[in-house]
Amino acid sequence: MTNPVKDVLRLARWQVRRIQAQQKFGCVDVPALFANSFPKSGTHLLTQVLAGFTKLGPFAETGLPAVTMFDGPTGAARPVSELLPQVTRLRYGDIGYGHLHALPELVEALCRQGVAPFFILRDPRDVVVSHVFYISELAPDHNLHQYYARMESFEAKLMTSIRGLPDAEFDFPDIAGRFQPYVGWLDRPEVLPLRFEDFLSDRPAALRQIINHVIERGWAFSGDLDRSVEVLAGVIDPQRSPTFRSGRSGGWKEYFTPEHKSVFKQVAGDLLIRLGYQKDLEW
Repeated sequence: MTNPVKDVLRLARWQVRRIQAQQKFGCVDVPALFANSFPKSGTHLLTQVLAGFTKLGPFAETGLPAVTMFDGPTGAARPVSELLPQVTRLRYGDIGYGHLHALPELVEALCRQGVAPFFILRDPRDVVVSHVFYISELAPDHNLHQYYARMESFEAKLMTSIRGLPDAEFDFPDIAGRFQPYVGWLDRPEVLPLRFEDFLSDRPAALRQIINHVIERGWAFSGDLDRSVEVLAGVIDPQRSPTFRSGRSGGWKEYFTPEHKSVFKQVAGDLLIRLGYQKDLEW
């Protein structure tokens, strides 16, 4: 449930940040930046990077909560009519984030002129492991927490994050079913897809991609690219993420049993291939 007083204060602080950014850098048109992701795929990493643009130009963080498809405490789906205004109110230079499906209305809103949308993804096997830790230890108000609390073993919780809960009174399909509504973002040229793993293997290259995408989407950049990369790299601090746990890739190998592997291949083997994390099912 939203707090009207807090909402008014957030909006007021947002407008103050906009004015301050324009006073510092001038009233130059720059695109709005939006970090979209499948949950537990590096959302906070990407939002930290985009927040770093406030050091490079007239960009301003909205300071508003993530725009999400579902209500955390109940698991109820939010109607597009509720989500769309939260996206369309972003103006030049605003920085927002969320977990949004590639629904036609949302795609049109985020791919419009004046917006630089990003979509970060991560190996779904690492995602399900991260999901277990998040639901079990960091999200007591989440609608799934009570289900996971009743399971005695980590193995059972991990299997649930892979298989989903088909008999629950709310929608929680298997990992492939949960990711499928996001796939459409990968087919849009206006959206820059990013891999969480790329930030670990070659962070400067990933940051250059991000800067170039903002330029392509309308930022008349006149600074030094290498220096700007250093600025964005300097704002990354995984420890500031409220859900940070390991910040690495391939950790799923420590937790997957042969049964987990078998079930994952059945429900999401094709997804791994589609996303480029495997060439076949021989893993």
